[in-house]
Amino acid sequence: MDQDLKQEPHLDASEQAVPETEETTWAQADQDEQASAAPEEARFEELKRQAEEAYQRQLRVQADFDNYRRRTLKETADLQKYASLKLVTNLLPVLDNFGRALQTSSEGSESDSFVKGIDMINRQLWQVLEAEGLKAMEPVGQPFDPELHQAIMQVESEEYEEGIVVEVVQPGYWLSDKVIRPAMVKVSG
Repeated sequence: MDQDLKQEPHLDASEQAVPETEETTWAQADQDEQASAAPEEARFEELKRQAEEAYQRQLRVQADFDNYRRRTLKETADLQKYASLKLVTNLLPVLDNFGRALQTSSEGSESDSFVKGIDMINRQLWQVLEAEGLKAMEPVGQPFDPELHQAIMQVESEEYEEGIVVEVVQPGYWLSDKVIRPAMVKVSG
């Protein structure tokens, strides 16, 4: 310190000590700021990571909910579409019997009014069932499709090529776009 006093004679020892203390204080303050900034930055990064995870979870939950909503809407639509499936399926033998009765009555000589009455009931029943979405298959002349037809016999036919439905033994039905009973058919072979 004596050398410092010699270099700067107008300053006494107490004045020269102050700059060293200020420098030390500034350096310490700088180090303290850096030391306190490191935990704050780490905390900021941790909070940022947690926020990103929460955002990703929220996106997944939203996607799951959207899928759930679409699935339930489709299930509800299917329930409404096929609500009458059991009833219609149970009425198919009745339709078959009406058809047979009308077929045999036209061959015999029964009372015309009785036949007309059965025919009217048959048509009315068909109107109700068609309103529910029932449609009869008309496979004669169409290529055999195992998803729509049940082959019970293979017959020789000059009129049709091989693999074509020749005759319907028992009618098949659709309910909307679903096969509820395949048609029993004879196929050309």
